[in-house]
Amino acid sequence: MLATLVLVGSLAVATAAEDSPRPDVLVADFEGDDYGGWKATGDAFGDAPARGTLPGQMPVEGYLGRGLVNSFRNGDDSTGDLTSPPFKIDRTHLNFLIGGGGWAGETGLDLLVDGRVVRSAVGPNREPGGSERLKWDAWDVKDLQGKEATLRVVDRRKGGWGHVNVDQIVQTDTPKIPQAATRAIALEKRFLHIPVKTGGPKYRAKILGEDGRPIREFDVELAAGKPDFFAFADLDACKGKTVTFRVDEIEDPKALDGIAQADDVPDAASLYKEPHRPQFHFTSRRGWLNDPNGLVWRDGEYHLFYQHNPYGWAWGNMHWGHAVSPDLVRWTELPIALYPHEYGDWAFSGSAVTDRGNTSGFGKDGADPLVAAYTSTGRGECIVYSNDRGRTWAEFAGNPVVKHDGRDPRLFWYAPGDHWVMAVYDEAKDRQSIDFYTSPDLKAWTFASRSDGYFECPDVFELAVDGDPNRKLWVLTAADGKYRLGTFDGKAFTPTSGPEKLTTWHGNFYAAQTFSDEPKGRRIQIGWGQNVTFPGSAFNQQMALPVELTLRSTKDGPRMFAEPVEELKSLRAGSKEFGGKALEPGAENPLVAEAGDLFEIELAFRPGSAKSLELDLRGTPLIYDVDRQDVVCKQVRTFVPQVDGVVRLHVFLDRGSVEVFANGGRTAVSVAAIPDDANHSLGIAAKGGPVELEKLTVHALRSSWLAHPGP
Repeated sequence: MLATLVLVGSLAVATAAEDSPRPDVLVADFEGDDYGGWKATGDAFGDAPARGTLPGQMPVEGYLGRGLVNSFRNGDDSTGDLTSPPFKIDRTHLNFLIGGGGWAGETGLDLLVDGRVVRSAVGPNREPGGSERLKWDAWDVKDLQGKEATLRVVDRRKGGWGHVNVDQIVQTDTPKIPQAATRAIALEKRFLHIPVKTGGPKYRAKILGEDGRPIREFDVELAAGKPDFFAFADLDACKGKTVTFRVDEIEDPKALDGIAQADDVPDAASLYKEPHRPQFHFTSRRGWLNDPNGLVWRDGEYHLFYQHNPYGWAWGNMHWGHAVSPDLVRWTELPIALYPHEYGDWAFSGSAVTDRGNTSGFGKDGADPLVAAYTSTGRGECIVYSNDRGRTWAEFAGNPVVKHDGRDPRLFWYAPGDHWVMAVYDEAKDRQSIDFYTSPDLKAWTFASRSDGYFECPDVFELAVDGDPNRKLWVLTAADGKYRLGTFDGKAFTPTSGPEKLTTWHGNFYAAQTFSDEPKGRRIQIGWGQNVTFPGSAFNQQMALPVELTLRSTKDGPRMFAEPVEELKSLRAGSKEFGGKALEPGAENPLVAEAGDLFEIELAFRPGSAKSLELDLRGTPLIYDVDRQDVVCKQVRTFVPQVDGVVRLHVFLDRGSVEVFANGGRTAVSVAAIPDDANHSLGIAAKGGPVELEKLTVHALRSSWLAHPGP
C-alpha cells in the first residue's frame, strides 16, 4: 500500500479491554515510492525507501512487503535522520521491525513526545558477522496515550554496523515482544538435532551446562513448524549431564520442542547421496562453508579446515570445520576443529604448518606440533596448536600475537633466514595491503614490510620456472586469485612481473590456499567455489577441485598454470574415445559414455573455419568462440588463445559445477551449474564450419563419497 503514515488526530483515546484488543493502526510500512510526509536529513536515507538489500550490504531479510528504511546508502559511513510527521498515540503499544547496528543513541528508532526522546530501540549488531535480518520489537506506551508524538530513525555512526533498518511500525494492543524460552535436556546421546528453517527468523541460542555457563552459543533460524533440515551440535563431552537450550528472545517458544537427541548426525544413512550433492567436490555434511583454511599435510593426511556455519545454510557463526584425506579426493569430515572464542568473537580464516624442530615449544614427547594461526574477530591474530594430529587444539596463552585492522594470517617457514613469516591482510581508510611479520618461534612477531593493493586471504609461496631448481620465483596472491611474481628476502616481497596482476582462475573461485608440507614437493591449491549454491539442501557452497600449480615460460614471461591433481584419475569408471575425425556443422553429435551423471572430458581440436565449438554438458552449454578465442560458460567469458592452431580443454562436470582447465591449465574456470536431474546427455557440435577433433575422451566418474562416505 502507498500510505506511509496514518494520522489519528480525531479519534477518542480509550483503554482497550484485555480480552478485546482494538484493530491495529498502521503508522508506516514504507511501501510508497517516496517517504510521504517523513523528512530526511544527511545522506544515509536517500529520498525513498529501499527495496531490500543495498549495494555492498549483506542480504537484508525479515522486512515486510517490498520496502523498508535502510540507511546503508553509500555504505556505513553515511549518516542522517529520518523524521515522521506528528501522530497521536492511540494504542497501548507500538510494534516495529528493526535491524542493523546496535549503537545506543547512534543507530536506532526513537519515539519523541514534546521534542524529548521517551523510547528508543537499536538493532542487534555491534561485532563483525551478525545478520541483516529485521526482528520484531515493541514499546509499551500506555502512559503516553492521547499524546502527540513523532518517530525518528537515527544513523549517526560511521564504520562497522553504522546503519539501521526499520519497517512496519504499527499501533496495537497486542505487542510483539519477544520472550525467552528454555528447555532442559538430560543428554543420553552424542548429538542434539536442531530444526532449521532456512530464511526464517534468526535467534541467538545458548546451550548451557549444569553450571549455567554457555557450552555453545550461536545464531540459528530455529523452525517452529516443519524444518527444512536438522543441524546438529556435538555434545559428546556432556553425555550423562543435563544441559539447557535457551533462546532469550523468540516469537514461538514451541520451536524448542523440535530439538531431539541422537547417536549419529541427521540423516546419516542418506548422507552424501542427496540429489544435488557434489560427488567429487568437497561439501560439508550440514550448513555453510567458505574459505579453505589451514591446508597442511601431516602423517599421511591432507588436512582441509574451512570457514563453516554448522547451524545454518547461510554465512554466519564462523567456526573451523575439518576434514582429512589420504589422497586429496576422498574426504572424511571430522568434528569441528575451532569454535568461536565466545559469541561474536568468530574464528575467521587462517593457516596451519608443522612446527618442525618445535621452535614454539608447544610439542610433546619429542613430536613436532601442528600450529595454526587464525583471526579471532574480537581479539586479533591468534595461535593454536595440536599434538594429536589436528583433532583437538589448545590456545596460546599469549594471544593475540598480532593486533591490527585485518585478518587471514598465512604462516610459512623461510629457511634461508631460519625464521617464520606471517603474511596477513591489513587495511586502513585509504589502504588495503598484505603485511609481513617475522618470528623465531611462532609466538613473538615483528612487523617487517607491506605490499599494497591486495584484499583478503593472502598466500605466498615459491615455484621453480619450468621445474628448474635454479630459477625460482615467489608468488604473492590474495582472495581474488590474482597474483604477482617476484622475489622475497624473508621480510619483503619485490614484484618483478610488472605493475599489473596476473590471472589464472575465473568465475566462481575465491580465497584459495595452498598446502604446507606437501609430501611430494608439489604446490597443491584448493579454492572456495564461491556462490556455488544448493537451494533446498542442508548444505551450501563447495570447494573447487584440488589443482597442482606450476610456473611455465610463455611468450609473455613466466605464468602460473593450474592442473587437476593426478589423484582425480582414480575416480574414472569407464572411458570412450571419439577423437581423430572431422566434426561437421549442422547437427549435434551425442557422446555416449558409461551410465552416470559425473563426467570428465579431455578435448583437443583445431577450429579451422568454424565459428564455434559447443559442448552440451547435461544442459549447460560450454562454448569456444573462435573469432574472439574465448571460452564461454554461462556468465563467464575468458580469453583462451589457440596454441599452434589447437585448443585444449579439460572439463569436469559434477552436480553443482563445471570446471574447465584450458591449454594445460594456463586458464582455469569454475562455474556454478546444477544440471537437470533428468538430463544425463552430453553433446558436441560445430557451428559455421568443420572442426578437426585431435582428441576427445569422455570419462564417466564414480563418486568419491561412495568410495569413502565418512562418519
